[in-house]
Parts: sequence; C-alpha cells; structure tokens
Amino acid sequence: MDRFRDKIVPVTTLLAGLVVLWYVFAVILNTPVQRDIDRRAGDDPSFSEFVGRTLAQAKPTLPAPHQVASNFFENTFTRKITSNRSLVYHAWVTLSSTLLGFAFGTVLGVLIAVGIVHFIALDRSLMPWIIASQTIPILAIAPMVVVVFAAIGITGLLPKALISTYLSFFPVAVGMVKGLRSPELLYLDLMHTYNASASQTFWKLRVPASVPYLFASMKVAVAASLVGAIVAELPTGAVAGIGAKLLAGSYYSQTIDIWSALVAGSLVAVLLVTLVGVAGRIVERSMGGRPA
Repeated sequence: MDRFRDKIVPVTTLLAGLVVLWYVFAVILNTPVQRDIDRRAGDDPSFSEFVGRTLAQAKPTLPAPHQVASNFFENTFTRKITSNRSLVYHAWVTLSSTLLGFAFGTVLGVLIAVGIVHFIALDRSLMPWIIASQTIPILAIAPMVVVVFAAIGITGLLPKALISTYLSFFPVAVGMVKGLRSPELLYLDLMHTYNASASQTFWKLRVPASVPYLFASMKVAVAASLVGAIVAELPTGAVAGIGAKLLAGSYYSQTIDIWSALVAGSLVAVLLVTLVGVAGRIVERSMGGRPA
C-alpha cells in the first residue's frame, strides 16, 4: 500500500498542478479574443463572468480542460465506431499503420543489430549512416515517400507504415546492439572454454542478455512509430486517422477537436508502451528472470 501511495501521490499532484496551469493559460490566451467579442457586443461583464466566458468559447485559442474532456467523451463514447467523427475510428486507422510500421521496424532493427555485432565492416560502415539518417526531419521525408509510392500506384496503409518503420527501426537497432554486446568477457571466455560454437554463443548467451535492452528500446520505437503514422497522414490528404483529424481541425480552427485528437493519440501511445512493457516482463519471466 505504501509503495502504491508513493507512486500515485506524486503523479496525482503533478497532474493537478498541470491542470491548474492549463486553466490559467487558457484564460490568459483567450482574453484578447473575449475582450474583442465583448467590445463588439457592448457588454461589460464582471471579472467572474469574463473568466467564465474565456473558458467557454466555441473556438478558443487554448481550450480549457473541461472542454477537451467533454469533446473527447462525446466523440469516443457517444459516436458509433464507424462514424467519421468517432475518435475510436480515427485511432484505429492510425493504429493499424503504427503496428505494421512497428513490426517492420523491429525486424529491421534486429537484423541490422545482428549484422553489426557479427561483422566489423558493418559496424564501421553502416552504423554512422544509420545515425545520420535520423538527423533528417520526418516532415521532409514523409511527403517524398508518399509521392513516390503514389507515382507507382501504392497508396493507403503501406506508405504510412514505411514512415513509421523509418522512425522505429533506429532505437531497436541501437538497443539490440547494446544488448548483444552486454555479456561480460568472463562469460564469453566461459563459452569458449565449453567449446561453444558462434551460433551457440549467440543463442544461449547474447540473445538472452539482450532481451531487457530489446524491450526497453521497443518502448521507444512503438511511440516513435505512432508519431510517424500521425505525421504520414498529414501530407497524404487522408480523411481518416489522428493526423487527418488534426489537419481538419487546423483547417476549420476547431481547436477543441485538435486537442481531443492529441489526447486520443497520447492514450494510444500509453496503451502501446504498456503492452510492450507487459510483453517484456512475460518474456523475461518465461526465460527465468526475476521481477525487480
């Protein structure tokens, strides 16, 4: 109970502080617009009335938390899942490309890591290019990928998944390289003493040692994959997905919809990272690991 309280109290306190600051900044940022509205209408509201109006604007500069929560609840629980206004529908569209890109990125990252660990030439030649590839802004790459694939008749899920792959393979590759190289020299000498082959050393020593590193990097990768899927929806003119919802909200100045979509994306990210963490604990326990 004490451990649970020690975890919940700090998080709850921080969250409450953020909500209070959110309300404060919502009033500050919405004040100029509300003053203009009141001036045009010839109103002279009291301070409390004025604050209430800044927190109830239809298209505020910064929506208040209760406005975002109300919009999120309405578009999540009161809409049909197949409705174009349902956040569940948009989240699923983005999630499908996220999972496919994450799967591609994980496989690619692991293969690159295995090659780098076993071949010095790849370590010296490939690793610098992998690091350099991540310095290119994803906003510059996404339109090019979409346009190139559209030119050869490939649209929809695959181009978005490839952009997610681009962001997700890097942390997996780096983490897996670290994990495969994590066994101490003493254990490697012991395997050599047992006359173990290179494949036996790899499967019985390096791979088990790399599992914690792999799943830690996969948590980063799955979040990056989601970002890639959302960004990939922006230049495609997509009509569905969290990115499309953000784009439509910006076109029509629907800031409340934009923030609701951001909340939906954040919850999807939390869910994905949590699932990867649970999978990691299950794999470690099945391999004989002890809980921390």
